[in-house]
Amino acid sequence: MEITGAAQHEAWQARALPPIEQLRPDLWSIPVPMFGPLRYVSVYVVALDGGGLGLIDTGWDSDEGWTALTKGLTSIGAGVEDVRGALITHMHGDHNGLSGRVREASGAWIAMHPADVAVIDRPGGRDPEQFVRDQIEFLVGLGASRVEAEGDVGRPEDMEMVRRTAIPDRLIEHGEVADLPGWSLRAVHTPGHTPGHLCFAEERTGLFFAGDHVLPRISPNISTITGGAPDPLRDYLESLAAVGTTEPAEVLPAHEWRFRGLKTRTDELIAHHEHRLGELLDAIRANPGSTAWQLAGHLTWSRPWDQYERGMRIFAVTETDAHLRLLASRGDITGTGSPAPTWTLAVR
Repeated sequence: MEITGAAQHEAWQARALPPIEQLRPDLWSIPVPMFGPLRYVSVYVVALDGGGLGLIDTGWDSDEGWTALTKGLTSIGAGVEDVRGALITHMHGDHNGLSGRVREASGAWIAMHPADVAVIDRPGGRDPEQFVRDQIEFLVGLGASRVEAEGDVGRPEDMEMVRRTAIPDRLIEHGEVADLPGWSLRAVHTPGHTPGHLCFAEERTGLFFAGDHVLPRISPNISTITGGAPDPLRDYLESLAAVGTTEPAEVLPAHEWRFRGLKTRTDELIAHHEHRLGELLDAIRANPGSTAWQLAGHLTWSRPWDQYERGMRIFAVTETDAHLRLLASRGDITGTGSPAPTWTLAVR
């Protein structure tokens, strides 16, 4: 792969926020800060024929995020009131979080794939108390004790942001061209990270706006979720293989830095998950009759397992569950029991 976002890469190494960049005469990237190790999401801004702006993603819902977005727009000679529409790559809060404030300030439309809208536009997607109940039951169904699940999920009062989640007023399906005059941004449905994740292939310039589907350094989290797809890792690997058949002029991901070499990176990600599946099979062989919750502790993570708790542990366990489901669909393992299946190697 070739790093094309040099300033982004340098900022990443320095653990700093990258600069606002003009990438083309009619295209900019604005880093919007967020919590967690990824530190920021790149919001891409396009100038439209006839005036106004379009956004790809909006950023994390916080006062700091709103200030970064609005000051970024001011720095390019515009304002949030100039936004006509926003394409949301997927439903996660660092991508859709500020959509409601953008729409309220500008009257802009918000567009997302219907599969993600279906997940967030339900009681558990917008009501903090129901969200917490759903999460606890989901983790219990993966093998957590109720005390462990309650401790990791947290309190409803800490989940108020789900109440502010914007429901898009437009749906955009695979193959559709977005309503952003002067641009030919064709939606590419790439489920896996979320059921309705979208990339956008710009047919005029050859740019590929990748969202979280393909990142240059890390593997995006592929997890099972309440109300989500039954086999998200299978979806993800198929989506990787599909986009890996093209070689765009440049890949513009939502995190980290821009790069060239999409096929190389998709091949690396596919190989990573196959290695992970092999590691999980070894863990099941050594610990037959274990739940997803237990098996996660036998896998290799970025830090010792006893340091994982709350959100980090939830992501790790639900990612383990996604790998278990793929192994089961391949006929490699068998799950038995309820509410939390225990897993053993399949008899061949």
